[in-house]
Amino acid sequence: MTSSGFRPLDDKSLIEYIKATPALSSKLANQLHGLQIKEVGDGNLNFVYVVISSAGSFVIKQALPYIRSIGESWPMTKDRAYFEAMALREQRRWCSDHVPEVYHFDREMAVIGMRYLEPPHIILRKGLIAGIEYPLLAEHMSEFMARTLFFTSLLYHDTTEHKRAVAEFCGNVELCRHTGQVVFSDPYKLSQYNWWTSPYLDRDAEAVREDNILKLEVAELKSMFSERSQALVHGDLHTGSVMVTPDSTQVIDPEFGFYGPMGFDIGAFLGNLILAYFAQDGHADQVNDRKTYKKWILKTIEQTWNLFHKKFTALWNEHRNGSGEAYLPEIYNNPELQLLTQKKYMQDLLHDTLGFGAAKMIRRIVGVAHVEDFESIVDASKRANCERQALVFAKMLLKERRKFQAITEVVSAIQQEQS
Repeated sequence: MTSSGFRPLDDKSLIEYIKATPALSSKLANQLHGLQIKEVGDGNLNFVYVVISSAGSFVIKQALPYIRSIGESWPMTKDRAYFEAMALREQRRWCSDHVPEVYHFDREMAVIGMRYLEPPHIILRKGLIAGIEYPLLAEHMSEFMARTLFFTSLLYHDTTEHKRAVAEFCGNVELCRHTGQVVFSDPYKLSQYNWWTSPYLDRDAEAVREDNILKLEVAELKSMFSERSQALVHGDLHTGSVMVTPDSTQVIDPEFGFYGPMGFDIGAFLGNLILAYFAQDGHADQVNDRKTYKKWILKTIEQTWNLFHKKFTALWNEHRNGSGEAYLPEIYNNPELQLLTQKKYMQDLLHDTLGFGAAKMIRRIVGVAHVEDFESIVDASKRANCERQALVFAKMLLKERRKFQAITEVVSAIQQEQS
């Protein structure tokens, strides 16, 4: 054990850890004989163990003091586990149907024990690659985003409560700095960690680095990301942070959580659906041309925003006379003004969503961490063609996001890019 008390767990030491931790051993009814432990972490940062016995199961997630996918050359605070545990508990408070329960948190060991999302749950991104439709995805994700964002904003909280929560999550500065670097900085300059499908996208990557208008727009987004404490955001809400079955949707991995702009979460989710759309041609074959599935993705994008809009504004109307201090009822005191206020707020939020979504798309094509949607396309030329279409669309969306007045217009623009 290190002097700090932290040590990386492996299969053997994890068993001893469980034995010594009543909150975990009790979930297995203290029946540890024949325990099955499997390391399943396929992300960039952490170790993730599934623990199963005849009496129960759970997941153990341990943060390391560096980025797992890169190694010790890129240090990263293990205290991110603390913010993940806090974010999970806060988001579950407001949306228990779509956030797994935390059973145990050990700050010194950077260990979280939580509900195991048993099969047939799979990572949403893998389902999108496989061409699986999830009929409740838009309903569930709009519910998660509407509730977690509204109930952690000044539309619901008074200033004192909001500032207290903002201050608590300000400690997650290292992961915020990391996000700022990989999303808003690295793709727009030469960086040792950037890569792309070379040589096919060499000129495309260079064009991103040479686009002055794009840089002006991304600077505005970076400023908003760094300075606007609008609500508790997940911070990494891509399709790899959602586990699904046809009737269940669970949001995981909010270790990047902080108080930031709402559009960063909504944009991350919708932007990754758009990436999945552009990747479909690379997964098409003689059996399935993926055309029907692409229509389902576009419908899901549209429904997710529209349902979010409906649910978020319904919560706003329900709590209009509550403790929230963003729009005091003594000032916003007539239906016409209230409607104008909501309309402007939601229009601005749509534009924020489109901007952040576009930025997240760009970094996944010419930045450090790519997505399996594209990387699983074996033919490099075919992969690059899919990526180029997504990149061209993302650049346009980032620069021209304010011209879109409705999500239907965005969906039409996506279709035009592939026509």
